[in-house]
This record gives sequence, C-alpha cells and structure tokens, in this order.
Amino acid sequence: MIFDEIIKRTEKRVALLPSTFPENSTKAHASLINAIRSRNGRNAVIAEIKCASPSRGIIRRNVDMRMMAGALAVRGGVALSVLTEPYFFGGTGQDIAKVKSAVTIPVLRKDFIIDERQIAESLSLGADAVLLIAAVLKEHLPVFVDLAQEYGLEPLVEVHTRSEAETALSTNTDLIGINNRNLSTLRIDRSTTRLLSQSIRSAGKTIVSESGILNGDDIREMKPYCDAFLIGSSIMAHERPEKKLEEFVCA
Repeated sequence: MIFDEIIKRTEKRVALLPSTFPENSTKAHASLINAIRSRNGRNAVIAEIKCASPSRGIIRRNVDMRMMAGALAVRGGVALSVLTEPYFFGGTGQDIAKVKSAVTIPVLRKDFIIDERQIAESLSLGADAVLLIAAVLKEHLPVFVDLAQEYGLEPLVEVHTRSEAETALSTNTDLIGINNRNLSTLRIDRSTTRLLSQSIRSAGKTIVSESGILNGDDIREMKPYCDAFLIGSSIMAHERPEKKLEEFVCA
C-alpha cells in the first residue's frame, strides 16, 4: 500500500534529523486562518506547489519556487501550501524557505509529520502553518496540535472519516481540512466534505476542503460546505497555473 510506504520512507528521513534547528528570523509569521477569513468576497484558495504525487506521477518539472509562489500570490491565493516530501511528491524542506522569501501570504508546510523534530524544522524553514494528518498521528494528534501551537505554528488538521473528525474536534485546532481523497486507496469522493462538514462547522471550526477540485463548477458545488479550498494538481498541471488559480478564486 502506497500510504504505508510513504510512512516508512518518512520514518527513515526523520531518523536523520538533528535534535535542534537554527531560529528563522527573516519574516514575521502570517496567520493562515486570518487569511482565509479575509478573502474579501472571493473564494479562499490555498494554492499548493507540488511537482509530483503518487496518483499522478510527475506533475510539473523544473519548478522555480520563487517565481511560482509570486505568480500564485498575485493571482489571489490566500496562502500557499508547499509539499516537502521528497520521494513521492518531489519536494524538499528548502522549498519552504524559497517560497517564503518571495511572498508575504501564509505558507503551509505539507508533509507527513510524525516527530516533534519536524515541527521544529518547519519553524526553522519559515513555515507559518503545518499539516497534521489524523490518519498518520492517530491518538497522538492532540499532542502534536499543542506542540505546533507552542512553536508558534498554526496546525491544519486533516481528516477523512467521522472518527478522525471527532478526534480533530477534541484538539485545540481552529483549522480542519477535510481530505476528499482516501489515503489508502487514493480514490477521491468530494461528498466527503459535505458529509463531514456539519459537525465540524457546528463546533465553530474553519473548514478547508482538500483534493478533487478540478474547475470552477466544483468550487460552486462545494462552497456551502467549507470556508476554503486547498488545490494543487489542477493548478500545477495547467499550462498557466496562475490562470487556473484565478478561475478557482473567482468562481
């Protein structure tokens, strides 16, 4: 199963991390949740910069991170998500620093976080927020949410099932991402956001719908059930990523 292989590779990466990281004082942190709430009547889209994925293989080659970040920020992305997993998504931790140097909007580190050192590393790289996946962290999720907040990072907790949503709601996070993709099968079902959104919204949390957003019609379909969208492949596979982003923002 590809998910298990990703976690095994992540464990090997984490084993090589140092115990401490240098402080990053280049820029003040920007708030992801504030960026979502301040979208000024447009759709709040977190544009994801990624070069590859397990489901699609290579998506875009030779990406200039700074140039791409600048283009997506100008065209209305409220924030940027950066994949830093190297083996399956073609990312690197240094991509965070490159993107952060080019924009003032929040930058989310998206990876498979399994160790506290990755939280410290995210802060050192310059991230403003960090993805925490309920399916990965399981019963350790509340601890990692607290850790991220202690480090000054906003945790975006990703869920796919009702039980994961319940676990997320038991934590101190304000941001919950509903992944329409099943990480075990890689299949996408956008109704996942619709089915899970009510209980999460009732708890006063901000909802981000993730995966499976292909065009403006999908945005209009999903708007009633979430506050923001995290979109990667549809943007990065387009001939003009910034133009595709604009379609989503203005839908």
